[in-house]
Amino acid sequence: MKKIISSLAIITVLLAGCAKNQITGRSQLKLLPEKELQAMATQQYQQFLAESKVVSVSVNKDAEMVRRVGTRIANAITNYLKEQGKPEILEGYKWEFNLVDNKEVNAWCMPGGKVVVYTGLLPVTQNEAALAVVMGHEIAHAIALHGNERMSQGLAQQLGGVALSVAVANKSAETQNLFMNAYGIGTTVGGTLPFSRKQELEADQFGLRFAAMAGYNPQEAIPFWQRMAQASGGQKPPEILSTHPSDQTRITKMQQYVKEAMPYYKPIGK
Repeated sequence: MKKIISSLAIITVLLAGCAKNQITGRSQLKLLPEKELQAMATQQYQQFLAESKVVSVSVNKDAEMVRRVGTRIANAITNYLKEQGKPEILEGYKWEFNLVDNKEVNAWCMPGGKVVVYTGLLPVTQNEAALAVVMGHEIAHAIALHGNERMSQGLAQQLGGVALSVAVANKSAETQNLFMNAYGIGTTVGGTLPFSRKQELEADQFGLRFAAMAGYNPQEAIPFWQRMAQASGGQKPPEILSTHPSDQTRITKMQQYVKEAMPYYKPIGK
């Protein structure tokens, strides 16, 4: 009987935490207060920067480019959401864009607009528009609350959907690790992984629109992802075992997303 009551309580919590996302229109699990996650992001971001080799904007053109691209995308998203009557989506956002000296081909965005690009990504992006494609993608993850969704799923699995706010407030090592993993810093087949692939494609779709709004040609996305596929050397697990779509799946979908993004494209200076 206790197990039945507990199961019903868990189901009730999970159902109550499902809501329609204002960006994607998809129903998603959101059990955590975004304000709490933004507070965690500020703390973790500053700690990460303190422990990393941050490239100075004042002496490095690449670092300046990262900040320029990020600022343009942030401004474009802010204006777009105001026009759509949804400025509250960016409530609490205090944008930061930093380039970190790291050979890993990676970039990420925490809640509240805390963005990092690794220097190892730049030989693959090769140009500013391709960098905008990547940064738009990572920013879309944050704005679409994908990290909140992943973390909600993880905590629900760990705690049975109970006392999630307490878990975040306590900021245990386990919770902090889950936070970092949820935002791609630093699972199981059939559950978390397929959903993660759906999130990746959503970030591709909406991130490309954000880059286009900022004045960057969305057509750069396809050659960029082709370069990414070559850079990986084909050493990837089958798609069913991966948190990301296969290269061919992503490039095929990207052709569709480019067409959707082109109406948003206004070249810089025009």
